[in-house]
Amino acid sequence: MTALRLNPALEVEAYAETFAREGVVQIRDVLEPEAAEHVAAMLNNAMPWEMALSNAMGGDETLSRDALAALGRDGIARKLQDVSARAASGFAYVYLCYPMIRAYVQRRDPGHPIHQVTEFINSRPFLDFGAAVIRAAAVTKADAQATFYRPNDFLTLHDDRTDQTAGTARRKAAYTLGFTRGWRPDWGGQLLFHDDAGEIARGLTPGFNMLTLFGVPRMHSVAPVAPYAAAPRLSVVGWLRDD
Repeated sequence: MTALRLNPALEVEAYAETFAREGVVQIRDVLEPEAAEHVAAMLNNAMPWEMALSNAMGGDETLSRDALAALGRDGIARKLQDVSARAASGFAYVYLCYPMIRAYVQRRDPGHPIHQVTEFINSRPFLDFGAAVIRAAAVTKADAQATFYRPNDFLTLHDDRTDQTAGTARRKAAYTLGFTRGWRPDWGGQLLFHDDAGEIARGLTPGFNMLTLFGVPRMHSVAPVAPYAAAPRLSVVGWLRDD
């Protein structure tokens, strides 16, 4: 099993200064090369993906492979049409996912290497590095979800607030750990930040072995992936938390 380790050459203070100034920072080559290749190969070839989508009540829905098979092509098409209709006027999303924390706690897929990634994301080296970059007094754990965006997948405008103020306060920063290679900017899929005037303040193209951290709450979205995109948009995402 390949050990997952941070790149020892990372310049923490420089990243912290950027985060303090801009509220967002991108850290290239965050993992040692062998570790990054290990995670990328797993996400590309060995994941039991499910479908994540928003439902009519504005909540989250995750469809397992068995549920997708039971729906059939027509049933899935109706689900996707409903999500697209809701996206026109509010929060909506659809992409493939693997719920890493839930699967780990429920002991799903025993022996799968994704659980090693879950443990690494919640290890002291990763949490302490994140805390140092965002200059947080403490980061005690991290949410984690593996994501696979296909052509036409998207995530509309939102700011990562929860319905409970305390829940939002415990989210110290959002993170995206990207494993996407050879992505063309016209394929869409950018992480977009939006200002109060409704303009796009900044857009970040998916990258490989790239850690993006940004403060929450902050308005952002993931642009729809173009129907002609020739590669998947792969990442592990979540929040650094202090609860």
